[in-house]
Amino acid sequence: QVQLVESGGGLVQPGGSIRLSCVASGIASIAAMGWYRQTPGKQREYVAIITRDGRTDFRDSVKGRSSISRENGENTVVLQMHRLKPEDTGVYLCNVYGGKLPNYEDYWGQGTQVTVSS
Repeated sequence: QVQLVESGGGLVQPGGSIRLSCVASGIASIAAMGWYRQTPGKQREYVAIITRDGRTDFRDSVKGRSSISRENGENTVVLQMHRLKPEDTGVYLCNVYGGKLPNYEDYWGQGTQVTVSS
């Protein structure tokens, strides 16, 4: 059974930082892990990704103030964001691309709310 368990959301003041964690289990092989965010009235948008070989990529609006890493035998992905802005508010969803070759697919967590507000 595949499970993605996210943690670390909450209310943060503008300029603050947040650390989001996602633990994946039940997935035979993981090619990439990442984070997306969803806000009301907008399409789900990509935030950051880290591949199996450690390559990372970020959406432009979070570059330079965010990091993404894999931990704990690499079944955990951690997103750290600094200098948070109100427009960073949203439900952050963990995404894992993996499975049993050749049938890789996307798996999604339930999401964790991040609210940036004073």
